[in-house]
Amino acid sequence: MNQKTQSIAPHDLIAEGSPAPLFELPGADDKPWRLKDAKGGWVIVYFYPKDNTPGCTDEACQFRDQKSLLNKLQATVVGISPDAAATHDKFVQKLNLNFMLLADVERKVCSQYGVWQEKKNYGKIYMGVVRTTYLIDPQGKVAKRWDKVKVSGHAEQVIEDLDRRRKGT
Repeated sequence: MNQKTQSIAPHDLIAEGSPAPLFELPGADDKPWRLKDAKGGWVIVYFYPKDNTPGCTDEACQFRDQKSLLNKLQATVVGISPDAAATHDKFVQKLNLNFMLLADVERKVCSQYGVWQEKKNYGKIYMGVVRTTYLIDPQGKVAKRWDKVKVSGHAEQVIEDLDRRRKGT
């Protein structure tokens, strides 16, 4: 079945203030990662289209390079795409990433979070991941959502917002 006719029911993006849908996906070495296990801390969940593409590489490197600041802010970063865990493992090694990439091969979580959408490129219509980031608070609610993310400076933008929220300003 191709992506255009795939029978994944589209969902709306999750509204700020709403509970973040819980999920479990395979990460490094196919070990499961569960959102519920991160409850009590801040979680940055960023959805991206594909490993080893220029924009996705840049975005991953931005989060990698901010690791010490993210640690200070007690935030966990996870990236999600429809790529397989083995592809993620190679991407992590190639870029020396210091956070988890999760494999949503069946696109269930992408759909649940509303990021699996119809896209157009050079007149071609297809289904794919629309680059989106969710900031989930320690209570498990969506604190902030960035739609149709422009990669340049995005990690800094997320960190600034997280820092403001942690300070209560």
